[in-house]
Amino acid sequence: MEQKVYSFFRPYREAPDLRHIDVLDGVRVICVALVAWYHFWQQGWLFPRIELGSVNISLAFLSCTGYVWVDGMLLLSGLLLYLPYAQAGSKLPRALPFYKRRLIRILPSYLLCVLPMFVIACVQGVYQDASAAALDLAAHLTFTFNLFPFTYFRSPINGALWTLAVEMQFYLLFPLLSRCFRKLPALTYCLMTAAALAFRYYAALQPDSSMYFNQLPAFLDVYAQGFAAAAVITALRKKLGSPQDRFTRLFFTVMAGFCAALIVPLLQAQVLLYESQAIRLGQMTRRFPLTLMLSCFCVCISFSCAAFRFALGNRVMRFLASVSYQFYIYHQLLAVRIRKWGLVPSASKEPWRAADFTWQVTYTLLCYLLALLLATLLTYLFELPVTRRLRGRLKA
Repeated sequence: MEQKVYSFFRPYREAPDLRHIDVLDGVRVICVALVAWYHFWQQGWLFPRIELGSVNISLAFLSCTGYVWVDGMLLLSGLLLYLPYAQAGSKLPRALPFYKRRLIRILPSYLLCVLPMFVIACVQGVYQDASAAALDLAAHLTFTFNLFPFTYFRSPINGALWTLAVEMQFYLLFPLLSRCFRKLPALTYCLMTAAALAFRYYAALQPDSSMYFNQLPAFLDVYAQGFAAAAVITALRKKLGSPQDRFTRLFFTVMAGFCAALIVPLLQAQVLLYESQAIRLGQMTRRFPLTLMLSCFCVCISFSCAAFRFALGNRVMRFLASVSYQFYIYHQLLAVRIRKWGLVPSASKEPWRAADFTWQVTYTLLCYLLALLLATLLTYLFELPVTRRLRGRLKA
């Protein structure tokens, strides 16, 4: 029996495979799930808590601050993009092939959401006139809709897609930034961080920072954290070798827990903010320390104990990570429709205002379930087949 257990955990005792770091699947799933929790909370107003006898532990700092984990998703993007190029001697990305691969990965599923939602909005007469509709569509097709107030705030297409606009804009810079980071990592890290801090400082000086705090320049330090984490993981993989001794795994496990513990007070401070401008300023202020702790967590968890790595890197997590793109695209749309259509019955007309706890829990679970079901169908029936076919044509 002991031999079977040892064999089962053996892959998680080895140093991480730089082609696919399994525990980062779990980190991605957690980030996406927390962002979704926030959007579900916006509709259901469920303030989660744990009751242990006379002890009542509120988890509102997780559900009400889920928006900050978009930063975590972008950090993971920077980490995973740079990881193949972090090794000395590896070929740096050429711009055109890189852009083609990214378009193949992002564009088909993006258009599958944008075009039908645009047609529905036109049929329902949401737009004031044809020029407004054309502007919204053009901005979405060029991934610039987060740059204009009308297409960013009042677009009926899908409010959650702004992160894809930031990602696509970052992809344009990635071939250049990856070369700079490879040659001058410390200087590039400092310059990217300084640019982000300066931009966020400028945004904080504005009476209304809503058009600034989620623009690409405000995330450059987040991507720099991802680059640095990829470089550190690569260096540690080479230095520590494989398999790792128990003391090494224990050390990184403790450090991962320490990093996670440092994130909690940041969220608890953020949840105390209620006014929109204060929330944005708080998020911009905490963006650097939050992503710094999360990047350190990603490094430490990659070399932690087998049980810890299994919890975040098992097959279930890998499956959930594989459908997370579709889940993220549609989860907010579904949450709004589920509440609007009254799919969860309640004695109250507005159960979210009446604090109908049974309705709130059922609604939240149904949002997760239907979003996961839709994401699975779209991933395996559309995204993967289309991606394989387009990649085949690209190779040909």
